[in-house]
Amino acid sequence: MEGCTILEKKVIIPPQPAERRLGVYDYLVEVPPAPPEKPRAGKKTPVSRSATPDHGSFTRATPEEMGAVIRRLPPR
Repeated sequence: MEGCTILEKKVIIPPQPAERRLGVYDYLVEVPPAPPEKPRAGKKTPVSRSATPDHGSFTRATPEEMGAVIRRLPPR
């Protein structure tokens, strides 16, 4: 991760070049503090349709809300 300092690196599964397998590592990193967020004055936040629905109320999401491409496959 950019901006982080690696403090410790532990090998969980060593790499095996003969099998073209990369290793698995566990890192302990130091993350710099995030700058404080400034409040925006005079702007309203838009109400999201994906906000938590009332208890017992369920609505299917539209493709625009899901943000994904829906691809239909032909029958076999």
